[in-house]
Amino acid sequence: MQTQDKTTVSRKSLEAAIKASQDYLLSIQYPDGYWWAELQSNVTITSEAVLLHKIWGTDSSRPLHKVEAYLRKEQRQHGGWELFYGDGGELSTTIEAYMALKLLGVAENDPAMIKAREFILAKGGISKARIFTKLHLALIGCYDWRGLPSIPPWVMFLPEFFPVNIYEMSSWARSSTVPLLIVFDRKPVFITNPAINLDELYTEGVHNVKFELPKNNDWSDIFLHLDNAFKLAEKLNIVPFREEGIKAAEKWVLERQEATGDWGGIIPAMLNSLLALRTLDYDVADPIVERGLQALDNFSLESEETYRVQACISPVWDTGLVMRSLVDSGIAPNHPALVRAGEWLIEKQILEYGDWAVKNKQGKPGAWAFEFVNNFYPDVDDSAVVVMALNQVKLPNEKLKQAAINRAVDWIASMQCQDGGWAAFDLNNNADWLNAIPYGDLKAMIDPNTADVTARVLEMLGNCQISLDDYNMNRALEYLQKEQETEGCWYGRWGVNYIYGTSGVLAALSLVAPKTHRHHIEKGAAWLVNCQNPDGGWGETCFSYNDPSLKGKGDSTASQTAWALIGLIAAGEATGKFAKAAIDRGVNYLLATQQSDGTWDEDYFTGTGFPCHFYIKYHLYQQHFPLTALGRYHALSL
Repeated sequence: MQTQDKTTVSRKSLEAAIKASQDYLLSIQYPDGYWWAELQSNVTITSEAVLLHKIWGTDSSRPLHKVEAYLRKEQRQHGGWELFYGDGGELSTTIEAYMALKLLGVAENDPAMIKAREFILAKGGISKARIFTKLHLALIGCYDWRGLPSIPPWVMFLPEFFPVNIYEMSSWARSSTVPLLIVFDRKPVFITNPAINLDELYTEGVHNVKFELPKNNDWSDIFLHLDNAFKLAEKLNIVPFREEGIKAAEKWVLERQEATGDWGGIIPAMLNSLLALRTLDYDVADPIVERGLQALDNFSLESEETYRVQACISPVWDTGLVMRSLVDSGIAPNHPALVRAGEWLIEKQILEYGDWAVKNKQGKPGAWAFEFVNNFYPDVDDSAVVVMALNQVKLPNEKLKQAAINRAVDWIASMQCQDGGWAAFDLNNNADWLNAIPYGDLKAMIDPNTADVTARVLEMLGNCQISLDDYNMNRALEYLQKEQETEGCWYGRWGVNYIYGTSGVLAALSLVAPKTHRHHIEKGAAWLVNCQNPDGGWGETCFSYNDPSLKGKGDSTASQTAWALIGLIAAGEATGKFAKAAIDRGVNYLLATQQSDGTWDEDYFTGTGFPCHFYIKYHLYQQHFPLTALGRYHALSL
């Protein structure tokens, strides 16, 4: 849909765009009431699933032949595979894809393999890969366990008050690491069919490889000395509580398997738990293993040509955000689709204690998770979004709805961290030094409070007209004030990046502190206006996590444009100073890029898993966020 002037908006075109978007979203709702679309990441998840099935011998019972077509489709012209769209290719991702193709029987002289090999060798080969890639290669004898860190199983017995214990790790690191205590101790080498080697991927030649952990030449090298001590203890078989630690890790893993077979709601935890069970010689017909493999299948997507595995699935998150977009764009709060969605969400509220309760002794259950099932790991961000979604709709049983909201708000309040903000999954999970251990080379060992999650909580409070006591509210506001960057923006931990963070904080402050924090709001809005692209949209590259000079810079996308608009509209409502020209141009960008079926399309990844290391493309972000932005703009009649 085109408009004649980029600084004026056709009301007719705006209303047609909103209607088309609403119709599309309503048409894809699942019968049970939820919305759910693909959560796309890089090819390592699928590659590791191929490896797992080869290790278990379950590859022939899955359509893994279609993985070859998927990997070929995702390979770029330079020969590599990407962490995110347009990144130029990434070494570890490419090594794992090459491994998977070889396990699937693709010959070394295949053109795709030749190009990939050239890319890998030019980047330094296997020796330069990340720890987790080397782990997967070690499982099939393509890398030596000597080059991987040792993690003694006795860490299972370190008490909560000790500076190092499993509950000082983030929920995702914990659920992935505990099963690996078993794997790292036993150091298995499995024979696959076909058996492969990857000798050709060592730049220095396989016989010249130094299988050792890399030095950082800083204080963190103390961990290398500890690792040497751990390895010596293993060699001399004097590791204390070794077998007891293995049994404790096994028990922990078994206790945290959901009835549906899932572990932690994420593929790394699921894959690693299944690897641990294989290492312990569980039978493939064991019901625990069968449930685990079925859970893995449930994360898989199959088309006529391809088969791929998602890192996670997001129905609760998707449903809450779609509901908000529909109400914000004018759909009646008691619309049957919204009623079904609201009732489905209430059924998904988690009324059991999870790992969060280890550090949070006061909180009572009442949160939501990201996935269909993840009772041990609900999170603050999802819970706040669901509360806002429920608050905006009218259900037949309002008393039941309000009780669910009250439980969630109480739980969220109990999760406020010492710094004043909120983290995603845990309380005071901020031992940053853990990211320096050799095992933690993804720099994702902890879950500290962040501006974007904190903003979501405050937006929820403002949206629902609920207030914390003055002390805790002031702590939260002071935290956001401290986190504002010099330029006026805020860092986005869970979305790319400063556009996401800034939009969220502006939406929050406009509701809960429009007068006291007017200066911060205006500064954030000015930053958004200054990074608008010439085409009227906004975009930011994932590389802004690596290079702060790229804040707010990148090709325009529908989702990031919508975030900027949501932030600017909120800022204008709070201050009375609307950046009208910038907002109009952004709206016209969305109108011009909407497709005939009411959807938007974007190739770029705008979701974040681990900054600098793992990114996500939520396929519904490019649909519901633009609708939210257009709906809020329409309501203002700017």
